Amino acid sequence: MAGSRLERFGTVFTRVRDLIRSGVIKPKEKPLWYDVYETFPPKRPPLHVKPVTSLSAKKQGIVPEIFYSEDKIRTGFYEQYGRGLRFLDLSKSNFVSTCQRFVDKYRELKSHGMLDNSSLFEETAKALLKEGIILRRRGAPPVLAESRDPVLDLKLIDMLAEQQSAGTDTTKTTEDKTS
Repeated sequence: MAGSRLERFGTVFTRVRDLIRSGVIKPKEKPLWYDVYETFPPKRPPLHVKPVTSLSAKKQGIVPEIFYSEDKIRTGFYEQYGRGLRFLDLSKSNFVSTCQRFVDKYRELKSHGMLDNSSLFEETAKALLKEGIILRRRGAPPVLAESRDPVLDLKLIDMLAEQQSAGTDTTKTTEDKTS
């Protein structure tokens, strides 16, 4: 009790009284107020009473919702494009998600002030596409890489048709030889 400095565990008088009884404080070294307090004790003992607070009496602090300006952009991004094609790679400290790139590009285009808010979202997607980031809308079929030349696609289709026709010609000639 002597090490405690809180009045919850006893009054100053009871602590000094106990120190005198144990011999830590000699009777001739006792404080001046000790004899007065002992002769005229208070009508009510000065005990520490913890104030009672009921749960209903406590005001429940209402936590305001915190929204940042980019939250609206992120909401629009996820509604339109979903989570994106890439996963979040948290093992790399410098990894930037597709959504964050979208937000950064959106802010950059907005700072130029040339576009209104309705077309800014579409222009941001186009700007990211120019940078090589492909955004796929929700519910849309997967986008194939469009880096191939359309002329090459036509040549491949023609070559496949020639091979199939040559294959049918060889099967006809082998059938004629067998009969």
